[in-house]
Amino acid sequence: MNEFAIAGLMIFFTFLFIIFGIHIGISLLSFSLLGLILTTGDFNVTANLLGTGPFYVLFEYELVVIPLFILMGDFVIMAGASQDLYQAFHVWLRKVRGGLAIATVLANAVFAAVTGVSIASAAVFSKIALPQMMRHGYQGKFTLGTVAGSSVLGMLIPPSVLFIIYGIFSEESIGKLFMAGVIPGLILTAIYSMGIKLMIYKRPQLAGAIPKEAMARWEWLRALRDTWGIVALILMVLGGMYRGILTPTEAGAVGAIGSCLLAIVKGRFKFTSMGHALHETGLVTASFFLLFIGAQLFSRMLATTGFVRVLTDTLVGLSVAPIVLILLMILVWLILGCLIDSMSIMILTLPIMLPVVRALHYDLIWFGVVATITIEMGLLTPPFGMVVFVMKSTIGEGVSVEEIFRGTFPFLLMMGVCLALIVAFPVLSTWLPSHMLK
Repeated sequence: MNEFAIAGLMIFFTFLFIIFGIHIGISLLSFSLLGLILTTGDFNVTANLLGTGPFYVLFEYELVVIPLFILMGDFVIMAGASQDLYQAFHVWLRKVRGGLAIATVLANAVFAAVTGVSIASAAVFSKIALPQMMRHGYQGKFTLGTVAGSSVLGMLIPPSVLFIIYGIFSEESIGKLFMAGVIPGLILTAIYSMGIKLMIYKRPQLAGAIPKEAMARWEWLRALRDTWGIVALILMVLGGMYRGILTPTEAGAVGAIGSCLLAIVKGRFKFTSMGHALHETGLVTASFFLLFIGAQLFSRMLATTGFVRVLTDTLVGLSVAPIVLILLMILVWLILGCLIDSMSIMILTLPIMLPVVRALHYDLIWFGVVATITIEMGLLTPPFGMVVFVMKSTIGEGVSVEEIFRGTFPFLLMMGVCLALIVAFPVLSTWLPSHMLK
């Protein structure tokens, strides 16, 4: 068996094991090591790689940003900022038809600027937004789709865990990747809001009646006052990175400290909650690091077998337009999104796809945004749909998984529109990073 065939088999069995529920880190490690043993024919060489590989992976300074941003998100939830955001947008949009649904989208967009995980947004707003929308007469599937669809903004608007993973694999600036997600994130927020208005215009029964009671005097100002902390936190973190004052890791540290202080100032800080936040951050970080160790050995196995080089030469040599290959990658991601989670998709495919994209001379920052939007669509697609299952477990009885999936379909279409815009106009994702101060 030649080396190319060995690599192909290892990739196939890795995907197969992940689909059948084996942890991605374990699957990557197992078949990477097996592929290296079959290729080199020397167990000692593979054992040495297993001994040195994890050290060099975990020695990456950029990895520190992952637990810091996760901790920041946990502290923001502790401070009740998500509830304050939703209430503020509810007040400001109460006289707009479908205002509660748009408030959910806007609150998710702002909340995304302090948490880099979509499933966290889905869990939080399932508790906050769903009861309010149901109480005001919004239709079930429409309500579920609004919460699920808007939660994916958590991985697009910085800070984003997927951008961090992509930055480490592509060796692109994580700060620039964060900034690259801002305009596409705002575009998707606008598309969602306009889509909601259009759906309600076509089918008015989707939304409840506009409240008849008058707004209390200065109520809009009080709602604005309650959001000062989250706004200040976003300005510190994103503004610091954009102006070149903070690196992403420093911004994560500032954000974690600032969000902790915010919880204290609002009187919502609890030592028991802090212990839970630290414990959850440790568990998630450990899982991430296992993934990175497996991914590093997986990349080494692909390089040793020559699989990536042969594949890149073959694809680049095809007599098709380069954009066709990009569209083919998008199709692969969409298919994988129906089977496995977003981080697994990125870790498995980037070692194979990035060399091809480099050879085609496409902007890697732009490609990172395309990858993130496409892979995030997988959070809403059946049968896997991580966001859908998180919502189901949060809501409990009274709603089916199928009902949530049906509700998310219009938002998947809207994500497709946003993706098409980013593919057609790369400047939407590259303009802001190009103006960052070093």
